[in-house]
Amino acid sequence: MGTANTPAARRSTPPSGYLDAASTEALHPAARAALLAALDDGWADPVRLYRAARQARAMLDRAREQMAAALQCRPDELTFTASGAAAVQMALDGLMLGRRRVGAALVASAVEHSSVLHAAGHATGGGATLVGVDGFGAVDPQEFAAALGPDTALACLQSANHEVGTLQPVQAVASACARVGVPLLVDAAASIGHGPVPEGWSALTASAHKWGGPAGVGVLCLRTGVRWRRPGGSAAAAGAHPGGFDNVAAIVAAAAALEVVVAHAADEDARLSELTTRIRAAVAATVPDCEVVGHPLLRLPHIVTFSCLYASGEALVSQLDRAGFAVSSGSSCSASTLDPSHVLVAMGALSQGNIRVSLPRGVADSDVERFLQVLPGAVATVRDQLAGADR
Repeated sequence: MGTANTPAARRSTPPSGYLDAASTEALHPAARAALLAALDDGWADPVRLYRAARQARAMLDRAREQMAAALQCRPDELTFTASGAAAVQMALDGLMLGRRRVGAALVASAVEHSSVLHAAGHATGGGATLVGVDGFGAVDPQEFAAALGPDTALACLQSANHEVGTLQPVQAVASACARVGVPLLVDAAASIGHGPVPEGWSALTASAHKWGGPAGVGVLCLRTGVRWRRPGGSAAAAGAHPGGFDNVAAIVAAAAALEVVVAHAADEDARLSELTTRIRAAVAATVPDCEVVGHPLLRLPHIVTFSCLYASGEALVSQLDRAGFAVSSGSSCSASTLDPSHVLVAMGALSQGNIRVSLPRGVADSDVERFLQVLPGAVATVRDQLAGADR
């Protein structure tokens, strides 16, 4: 794309105070440059035969090759969708249909993203088997394996938890699934661009806005040979394209961002890990009656979640916002209503008064230091307000 080696493309500069990258990253400079170029040159329908369409198709094919290389799959195993949730829905429905002669049982962890849990509940009529997690939010591979039965059509396990950052034992669970011939769907939206791509999956989903691509680009990878049937269509192991007009410019931008992010992931992840380690230690030392959750070591480098007694998560988000910081609270997919997090409930952790800090790539060290200076006072203010309201 001509942008990957420029200084602006190598490192994103997020807005000051923005600490909610697990929700979405600001558009990466490499994505912005590629998007603008593709809007000029890739506007035609890539399935047509005239020159402008062939040019758009060439750009789309190049983006598919870039994305496949980053995700360690073949280009023909990769399908673009309208969102990560749409990719999950397409994968889960198609895999369940492809395995319908085996049975209709589905096994998943209790801390999957709500898009996975909702799709699983719909596919099974609410009868999915949910495997519990330990206090860090990780499944036990042996417990997961024990839940697989002769009628299990599909297993689902996220690569890492989207709320607390804990890495899941994907490879061990994948081996258990392979031994009994059950395909494994891995939701990798939280981890793509941070560390290696998980191994052993039959299907993998991700979402471009998590790594600095445009919103509205989801990714579904289906391994060759996996039984998948298009909902309402004919059986196929490949050809999962949902139909419609591909957003060529957005896909090109997503691929450009992922290529740059993956190339520089090792150095940036090391830096982010140091910053989140600093946050974990400072929160524990400076905020009374506060619990830092998630695994301290086996975790994504950019996520820290903590829960504060005697405080409201909504009030903490608002107080920190007034101080210039964007963070999240509650379940990541119900933050507008701040419903209790099903992840924290499954972990047995405090489910109210929780804050998730997720550092964007390129975040300034000074932003983290300023946040740590502001946080104790913000928590104290919210607690004083809550105590006053109760009097």
